[in-house]
Amino acid sequence: MIAAIKPSGSNTRGLLAYLYGRGTHDEHLDPHIVAGFAMPDPGRNENATLTELGRYLDEPVGLRNGEFGKPVTDHVWHCPVRAAPKDRYLSDAEWDEIAQRIVAAAGIAPAGDDLACRWIAVRHAEDHIHIIATTVREDGRRPKLHDSGIRVGDACRQIEKDYGLRQLRKGDRTGTRAPTQGEMHKAERLGWEQTSREWLQDRIRAAIPHATSAEELVAYLEAGDVQVKARRGPSGDLLGYAVGRPGDLNKDGEQIFHPGGKIAPDLSLPKLKARLETTVPEEHPTARRNRPTTPWQQATEALDTLHTEITDTSTGDSGDARAQAHITALGELMEATAQKAPADLRVQLQAASKVFGRAQRSQIRAEDRAAHALRTAARDIANTATGPDGSTLAALVAAMVWAALLAGRWHEAKGHAHQTDAARQALQHLQTAADNALTHTLTGLEARRPNEETRRTLASDVRAAVPEHADRILADPGWPALATVLADAEAGGHKPHQLLEEAAARRELATARQPARVLITRIQHTSRNPAPNRRAEAARQRTTMTYNATQQARSSQPAVLRPVGIDQPHRHRQ
Repeated sequence: MIAAIKPSGSNTRGLLAYLYGRGTHDEHLDPHIVAGFAMPDPGRNENATLTELGRYLDEPVGLRNGEFGKPVTDHVWHCPVRAAPKDRYLSDAEWDEIAQRIVAAAGIAPAGDDLACRWIAVRHAEDHIHIIATTVREDGRRPKLHDSGIRVGDACRQIEKDYGLRQLRKGDRTGTRAPTQGEMHKAERLGWEQTSREWLQDRIRAAIPHATSAEELVAYLEAGDVQVKARRGPSGDLLGYAVGRPGDLNKDGEQIFHPGGKIAPDLSLPKLKARLETTVPEEHPTARRNRPTTPWQQATEALDTLHTEITDTSTGDSGDARAQAHITALGELMEATAQKAPADLRVQLQAASKVFGRAQRSQIRAEDRAAHALRTAARDIANTATGPDGSTLAALVAAMVWAALLAGRWHEAKGHAHQTDAARQALQHLQTAADNALTHTLTGLEARRPNEETRRTLASDVRAAVPEHADRILADPGWPALATVLADAEAGGHKPHQLLEEAAARRELATARQPARVLITRIQHTSRNPAPNRRAEAARQRTTMTYNATQQARSSQPAVLRPVGIDQPHRHRQ
């Protein structure tokens, strides 16, 4: 059961006309009052009029406006209450009880309060009612409606249990506002597949991977097909922004603009600034030596840290903040990859990115700088001019499958029901994309399968490295292709046994539908370069540790300011 509170201005009579009218598409049938203050019902009494009904509801408002200097002009409270599509038919008597519980929870008419606001519930369809109230009490005071949406949501969850209805998940105030009937009808009238707010949200999320600041984001949107209205201070600093869809005009023919925070909670200017404009720690120069050469490989490498960031619970709240940051950046990577992927993968990747948007935000505040590497990789992909080769893209999509699975598990452990569902839906699209991405690669690998003796040797490596999964791997149709990958890696100086152990440590195989395919993409990524020189790598790590310690010591020392000309050595002209 869904209850959507909608402040509706001051025209009580106008809202009643809609509720008792035929509807936009003649969908209103037999409108009548099922609950509320006792008053003549225009749906049942031919002598009753909507004007009289509106006047009766507005009476406390008029009395208050006559006694106080500042009139009340926002007194109409409107709350449609709708049963889920598969719920049973509810009688008028049941809707009466439900309406009373909802207005009590909202603070409109608490149980036993004889001086509460006036309200009625109108039913004009089988599956829903509309509650309309005027928000001035009989004693002239205004009701306490702060957080009424949360209380009404809690009441709906209890109503679902008490009446045996489909039980929906509790909201967490991080979701987007559902389209209104007016928005949906307008989109239909104009031939649009999406409402304006839905269309704008897709455009903003598509622009985020291209920007390193809020200013760049606004500029990117302006350069596209989005109308932007920026609010700036005297210094020119960006203080706020609103966006509009071309052709979305009001009755006066003026462009309609929507603030970013009204489109989605995480698209407000402060949230975008926190996400995009983060400082990062200085990187040691030699750390670039083993960095992957393409943004696609860099993204796969960055996803390797996700397992540690999401599953490490030892750091408490700070660990949760870091995990949420990586999940948010993962959504940006999905969007960037979808934009640059070949056409045969783009549909599934775009679908994954769209549904994963709900998993990108929760009530846990993200420590955005923690995900700098992942966000940078997404930005580099969005701005690259060249696409990836088949095996590189297959490795990245496979890594995103594992990352989405981890994100869903983390949200589930935190009790984030909506985010868990979003991650699971994205996972299904990503798995389809991963299967499609690997198809061409498998064909080429299977055509080069090593001879029988080599395959037996490599099978022994599999049994030694991952004994608990060996039977499934060797029975997987992808085993001949995996054998080719292992043989190629061995020719490049790598040890198959070690590669298998490292791959299994990076990605658990118990949940993999086709473990050989998972290992193919993983090992192709890790063996892309020749085997490292162990002695040189150890020396590099020692140098890096010394450099980091020096930098930390310098940053901890207070700065010493010396007056110019005092205790300074004289410099002689030559």
